[in-house]
Amino acid sequence: MNPILQSFGAALARWLSAPRHHHSASRPTPLDRLRASLRPADVLLIEGNSRVSVAIKYLTQSTWSHAALYVGPLEGLAHGDDCFIEADLVEGVRSVGFDAFAGCHTRICRAVGLSDGERRAVIDYAVNRIGHKYDLKNVVDLARYLVPTPPVPSNWRRRMIALGSGDPTRAICSSLIADAFQSIRYPILPVFEEAAAATPECPDCLAERWHVRHASLYTPRDFDASPYFEVVKPTIESGFDFRKMPWAGAR
Repeated sequence: MNPILQSFGAALARWLSAPRHHHSASRPTPLDRLRASLRPADVLLIEGNSRVSVAIKYLTQSTWSHAALYVGPLEGLAHGDDCFIEADLVEGVRSVGFDAFAGCHTRICRAVGLSDGERRAVIDYAVNRIGHKYDLKNVVDLARYLVPTPPVPSNWRRRMIALGSGDPTRAICSSLIADAFQSIRYPILPVFEEAAAATPECPDCLAERWHVRHASLYTPRDFDASPYFEVVKPTIESGFDFRKMPWAGAR
């Protein structure tokens, strides 16, 4: 990216990151419940409150506009007592604490069946990319779609978030986490195809083959939609009992 576009992208990123008032789809989860429910390598989806969230939510047709990887206590990092790794629009890949998501509507998505070693490999992949910059070309592309109803056909929307530079030292939030899981060959939303698997016993047989989707095509909502990630709800995990809800008025 040339210096002029780089400077423009940085200024645009700061403007897009500015918070704005919005009505959330749900109440934010208390941080103590969130902390008690998370495990290392969980993906936290966030309903963002910045200008760029408008574009991401439109393009993905989803509540979720940001994703962060929970790594737990990790020495040597800022917020190392209990932290997440995220790709921030302005600061790039960094570690943040729970306070970064205070007051946000969130969702926990957990990869099923990981061993301790596999969770550590996912975390190490993300931690090793701290300091990488956000893909500012992607920011410029996203800014085009901040008008209320941008003229983007629905079948092109996923592609619109993958218009970045392709530089492996740059990242967007969901591609960073997708790469981390794909580094251990864990599926998120793989591409399926059927191919001939003819044998003498079954000349017309077909075999299903999986292909890894390019990480730049992943969005925060894909971790929610994935059949290989379970959704963890802190309100239920903490012992929800509908009989104890403080309804207003007499029944």
